[in-house]
Amino acid sequence: MRVHKKKSRSNSKIWINVSIGVLCGFIVLVFLIVLLTQTGKPKIQQQIPAAVNAQNTAAQAETEPATEAPTEPETLLTYPTAAENVTELTANNISSEHAVLLDVDNNTILAQRDPDARIYPASMTKIMTLLVAAEHIENMDDTFTMTYDIIAPLIDAEASRAGFEEGETVPLKDLMYGIALPSGADATTAISIYLCGSEDEFVKLMNEKAEELGLENTHFTNASGLYDPNHYSTATDIAMLMSAVMENDTCREILGTYQYTTSATEQHPEGIPLESTMFSRMYGNEVTGITIEAGKTGYTDEAGHCLVSYATDADGKQFIAVTAKGPTYWRAVFDTFAIYGLVHDGYPMPDNLAAQETDENGSAIDPTETSTAPVA
Repeated sequence: MRVHKKKSRSNSKIWINVSIGVLCGFIVLVFLIVLLTQTGKPKIQQQIPAAVNAQNTAAQAETEPATEAPTEPETLLTYPTAAENVTELTANNISSEHAVLLDVDNNTILAQRDPDARIYPASMTKIMTLLVAAEHIENMDDTFTMTYDIIAPLIDAEASRAGFEEGETVPLKDLMYGIALPSGADATTAISIYLCGSEDEFVKLMNEKAEELGLENTHFTNASGLYDPNHYSTATDIAMLMSAVMENDTCREILGTYQYTTSATEQHPEGIPLESTMFSRMYGNEVTGITIEAGKTGYTDEAGHCLVSYATDADGKQFIAVTAKGPTYWRAVFDTFAIYGLVHDGYPMPDNLAAQETDENGSAIDPTETSTAPVA
């Protein structure tokens, strides 16, 4: 019996040891499973945000509108269209080789002659100079002192000048009138330097303004209109520009002035009497039913005689006429009258202009011409 008890105790120990072994093995197995599971989790966690982001991106693509391609900035002006009954002018009607009559209110062309060909605008340029200056000057009572370096080159170029002298301190308002009335290149240079430090920098503003207005066929290289092959415009562009210029109250007042006297200075104790190069050749009421209220002339050998003007009728309707490359300054004026006459049949339109007498260079000679116009 004792022997039997020993065997039972031995068997119990064996069973306990086996159970402990199995339990330890199970614990080790669970530990290994947990360890293996934990080592795999970082990779899963890294993939989940990417999947979520992809879903969010897809959802945004469905809800957000597609980005539109960048468009050109809108311009302030649009090119006019020809009226249904537009008058096509020829050499039998006017001497100027290029012309436009713009109905401002309807933005239509009422009459034209080669209006979109490139021209040299000469001093019609100064309406842009005036506009840019008017938009940037903060105080018209501020002053600028003229220098030798400004005046001397203009004398050499035989450019038209208002008459300011070296060392003369001039109010900006007087410079503005000096630009518009006598077509003074001394005034345009002075304004350019005052505002931008140099004429080249000022011209950048002029070209920026032309782009802003939407003038596609205009480029400036100087502020006065002196000839340069890269300084050009068209009759249509000049008409459009004039419409913008007349929206500016300062420009409108100055370009509509016949005579003006500058402030007294040491060099000019009584001021300088200035006179409009346009109104010195017309009253403005020569065309029945039309009043020519403002304008700017221009001349260089390459540009011929030019004139841009603004007019209204009794109903307040607005019109702009441009003539370019005319043979004489009087013909520029007479062509303008004839063009405005089309509005209310208020001035005779020639239908067979007599042949012009020409000089040895083939340039027309007008019998009413009494003097040679300066570069203006």
